[in-house]
Amino acid sequence: MAILKIARMGHPILRRKAAPIPDPGAPEVRRLVADMLETMEDAQGTGLAAPQVHVPWRLVVFYVSGERAAREAGNPAAEGGAEPADDGVPLTVLINPVIELLGEETALGWEACLSLPGLAGQVPRYTAIRYRGLDLDGREIVREARGFHARVVQHECDHLDGILYPQRMTDLSTLAFTSELARKVDDEADPSAPEE
Repeated sequence: MAILKIARMGHPILRRKAAPIPDPGAPEVRRLVADMLETMEDAQGTGLAAPQVHVPWRLVVFYVSGERAAREAGNPAAEGGAEPADDGVPLTVLINPVIELLGEETALGWEACLSLPGLAGQVPRYTAIRYRGLDLDGREIVREARGFHARVVQHECDHLDGILYPQRMTDLSTLAFTSELARKVDDEADPSAPEE
């Protein structure tokens, strides 16, 4: 396994539509998946798409920890409350994914991307989807997703069509450096902090 170089915004591979994978179980696909998983873990990401590692294939990997799912859903268990936390989403390899909308409702949420290091922005996403694709053994995966799970899948699958999250933003004034967002949160927590 190897840690792969992640393409950054501006690289042509991130603007191209990726090609379907004809043989999900091929050795080169398995090798790529292993390298993508190691790369995602090293970068502390939640998801990664093949075009982000310079491979123009319709392949994404992702997971959502139970803690993150609960926090994004506003579940009190994420902060020591009494309700049980969401189980999250297991590590998923999704080949040739297709997304179906389960309604027209959207919600704004913060997103960041390994291809845009240090930035985040508020992106509208559909709140409920059904997605399908193949695993490494060619078995079909079909799941319904809501909330943060749905957001992650939509974000990663956008990479397969050459779309980065700023292209989905409706208010670019929310695009910011994550270091500034963290500072703003710290300043709001400290009422004596000076305003700029």
